[in-house]
Amino acid sequence: MPIEIKELHIKIHVDEPGKKNSGKGAGKEELVALCVEQVMELLKLQKER
Repeated sequence: MPIEIKELHIKIHVDEPGKKNSGKGAGKEELVALCVEQVMELLKLQKER
């Protein structure tokens, strides 16, 4: 039985620049971009079925 996703909720937390985690932002952005890319690929594969 296939699973159909009708809604996709994405929640993120954005820190203001100049706060305590200023040096770690690049790693988080890369991680988020990778996750989004993988989710889009999975949705594309499901749509092809």
